Amino acid sequence: MKLLRVQVPDFRILKNVDITFEQEFIPSIFPLGSQNGGGKSTLLQLIFVLLHCSSDSDKKDFVKNILSGFTINNNSNKRVLAIIDIWNEDKIVQLEFLSYNDSYLRELLISNDKTEVDNDNYLQFSASSQFEKIINKISITEKEIQDLEKAITKLDSVIKIESSEDRRYILIDLMDELRLFGFRTLKLMSRLGLSNTSIKDFKEEVQTRLDIFKLNIEKYYEQREQLKRILQRVLKYLQSENLLYICNYSANGNKDQDEDEVLLCRINNIDMNKIEIFMKELSQKIFLAAPSTQVFLFNSKESRKLLFKKQDNETDYSSQLKLAKSKLPGFFTYDFLAVDILIEAFKSARDKDFAEAIKKGEYGNSYKALVNDLNIILFNKKINIDTDLSGISFKLDKDALELYPEDLSHGELKRLSIYIWIKYHNIENAIVLMDEIEIAFHPDWQYQIIADINQWAPSNQYILATHSYELCQALTPAHVKELEPKLLKQEAKN
Repeated sequence: MKLLRVQVPDFRILKNVDITFEQEFIPSIFPLGSQNGGGKSTLLQLIFVLLHCSSDSDKKDFVKNILSGFTINNNSNKRVLAIIDIWNEDKIVQLEFLSYNDSYLRELLISNDKTEVDNDNYLQFSASSQFEKIINKISITEKEIQDLEKAITKLDSVIKIESSEDRRYILIDLMDELRLFGFRTLKLMSRLGLSNTSIKDFKEEVQTRLDIFKLNIEKYYEQREQLKRILQRVLKYLQSENLLYICNYSANGNKDQDEDEVLLCRINNIDMNKIEIFMKELSQKIFLAAPSTQVFLFNSKESRKLLFKKQDNETDYSSQLKLAKSKLPGFFTYDFLAVDILIEAFKSARDKDFAEAIKKGEYGNSYKALVNDLNIILFNKKINIDTDLSGISFKLDKDALELYPEDLSHGELKRLSIYIWIKYHNIENAIVLMDEIEIAFHPDWQYQIIADINQWAPSNQYILATHSYELCQALTPAHVKELEPKLLKQEAKN
C-alpha cells in the first residue's frame, strides 16, 4: 500500500493542506519540510491515528484524543477532517473522514427517504455503538439476576439447617458472593443473626434487589428490540452512502460530557462488503516513528500535560507513553537503543536458522546476515552478543576495546535502533511515517539515511518530517514536500 494524497482543510495548525506523493517516484521516500510550528508532526500523527486506529475498537480512545478541539460550526452539521488517497493493489481507494453531529442522521434520513422518521432518541449515527452497549448491559444484568436467584435459594436452604455452625459457614460464603452487589460486610454480619427471622429479613432485601434488576432487564430488552429496528435503517443508510462509523467523541475533550460528535469515513472505489478487511489490512501497514520527547496528540490531555510537570515513577509522561506504545503496535520511539528488541532480533534469527536446519538439514544464514548487517551499520565497530542472549556489547575494530551501548554516540544508537525496528518487525510494503529522523545525526549521516532506509526495506514508502537540508538534497526537488511556513533556502556564503 502507498499513500498517494492527503488533504486536511482545517485541523489545529494545519490549514488547506493538499500534498501528493507520486506513486511512480523512485525511491518512494518523501521529505516533508517546514519551519518550526508548520504542523509536520501534527500531520503525521493525524494520518497515523486515522489509518492505524479507526478499525480497532481497542484503539478508538486514541482517535477520540486527537479529535479533542475539533468542533463542528454552529451553522453546520458536518465538517471534513481529512481526505486520504491510498493505492491498494491496482486502484486508488479514497478515505474521507467526516465529523457529524450525531443527531443529524434524522435530517439526512428525511432528506434521503422523503418521508417522516420516528421520533426516536436512538435514531443516530451511533446506533451500532448504542446497540453494543445495551447488549453488554443485558449480559451483565442477566448474570446478576442469576446470582441473586441462587442466593435466595441458598437462604431458603439455610432456614432448614439446625446447626448454628453450619449456618454460619454457608452465610459467610454467601456474603463473599454478594459483596459485588453493594452489601457492606460489617453491616451484613451485624444483621445476620442465626435466627430464621433475621435470615428472612435479609432474603427480603435480596429479593427487593432482584425485583429491581428484573425490571431493568425488561427495559433493556425493549431497548434492544428498538435498537435492532433502528440499526437496520441506520446501516442501510450508511451503506448507501459508503460510510463507515468510526466512533463518537467529545469535541471539548471532556470525558464527563456527552459525546455528541461522531466520526465517519466515506470510502470510495471499494466494495462495501470488503471495507472492514481493507481497513484492517491498512491498519497493519501504517507505522509512526518519532522522538520520545514529542508531544503526541493521540494521548489524553492529562497525559500530554505531564510532559511539562514534575515527573514521578507512576504517573510521569514516560510511563503514559510506554502504555500508549503497548497498545499501538505501529508506534515506535527511536531515539535510544532498545536492547530488548535487538536481543529478540537475534533470537528470531537463531530460530529461523534452526527451523531451516530441521526442514533442509542445514542451518540457515539469518543469524550471520544480521551480524554482518549490524557491523556494516556500525562502521568501525563490531557487535557481540552474550552466549545466553542476555546482553550485547561492541568492540572497536582496531584495538578490540570492549564497549557497551552507553558508550556509543546518540546518533549511532539511533541509526541502529531504526534498522532493528524495521527489520525485527518485518516492516515491508508499508507506509512509514518518521518524525525528525535527522536528530543526533551528523550532516553526512542525514544525507546517508535516505540510502540506508531504502536499502533496509525498499518496498516501503517513507514520509519524513524534517528540518534537514542535507536529507532533502539526497533526493530530487520533486520528492520534497512542504508545509507553510516553508523552509528557507540556504544562501550561498560570500
